[in-house]
Amino acid sequence: MDFKLTKEQEIIRQNMREFTRQYVDPIAVEIDENSRFPGEVIAKLGEQGYMGMPYDNAYGGGGTDYVTYAIAVEELSKSCAATGFTMSVHTGLACGPINYFGSEEQKQTYLKPMCKGEHLGAFALTEPSAGTDVNAALTVAVRDGGDYVLNGGKTFTSNGPVAETFVVFAWTDKSAGSKGMSAFIVPKGTPGLIIGEHIMKMGIRASQTSEVFFKDCRVPAKNLIGEEGQGLKIAMGSFDNGRIGIAAQAVGIAQAALDETISYSKQRIQFGKPISKNQAIQWWVADMYTEINAARFLYLNAAWLKDQGLPYSKEAAMAKVYAAETCMRAASKAVQAHGGYGYCKGIKAERLLRDAKITEIYEGTSEAQRMVIAGNLLR
Repeated sequence: MDFKLTKEQEIIRQNMREFTRQYVDPIAVEIDENSRFPGEVIAKLGEQGYMGMPYDNAYGGGGTDYVTYAIAVEELSKSCAATGFTMSVHTGLACGPINYFGSEEQKQTYLKPMCKGEHLGAFALTEPSAGTDVNAALTVAVRDGGDYVLNGGKTFTSNGPVAETFVVFAWTDKSAGSKGMSAFIVPKGTPGLIIGEHIMKMGIRASQTSEVFFKDCRVPAKNLIGEEGQGLKIAMGSFDNGRIGIAAQAVGIAQAALDETISYSKQRIQFGKPISKNQAIQWWVADMYTEINAARFLYLNAAWLKDQGLPYSKEAAMAKVYAAETCMRAASKAVQAHGGYGYCKGIKAERLLRDAKITEIYEGTSEAQRMVIAGNLLR
């Protein structure tokens, strides 16, 4: 078993590191403080081929494997978790359903500009009454001639305020249970599509999140992704993909926390010596490094299984839950190592801790991941 990255993967990692040094690091504090969407950075990511990395060149993608894509998400998130998340949602959750289930016309019309970074995608599944319990969703889609008419509302729609293309889930036959939900492409500007205001968050503040409402929102039947009743299957498959991205994001945040801890502990002098000479700090660094590498191997394994066409749902859940909890521990230790300074705005450790918490919540809470893992083991 070879754990060494390929030459191409190493090049992508180095290129993304240089990209973040040039374009992301200089604005990371400002976009966090102002909850400002870094549209200029997302545009550059698109220009350089990062927004559709794991998809076919024929649709504007980069043609890379999922391992390479996940490595890029980690590196980007190490600089700015909000930007890394924006890319992950777009690529894993929004592009994925169209790529894997969409028609050729849908791929040419919607996937291609998304992969090229010309259009940003959003994923609209969660509702006020339906988080982990997807079956509690209330949004419906009723067939009317050559169209479907959508009514309902979504919340926590990542990329919602800035997206051009929405992947939306709605009931087409509630009585059919898990086989009664369907997925649709709803372009921005469709009459009846109402996008709410950006929701202010504790962390990843530069990523844009909103409610989305549908009021007699009419979309052509050709915008149905796959077939009627495949919505839940599409959503769960999308989450498997997305969880790899979130695990990579969490590892990026954790790695940044470790880097900040090492750098600061070497500079901070107390009792006549750097605090890095204290055994407590040394043990923190050793534990952080060990756990981060374990988390990294978990997400790389899940991505590798996906690339091989093998089952990876359980492994994606394992990667996500472990990486998220590792991320929280690392970020908390980074703040503690910085002392009072770590609690101050403008210090990266403070931002990392706020950004870290959401990795235990979105795209399936840590508790939900354990349900997925146990469900695979005990069925």
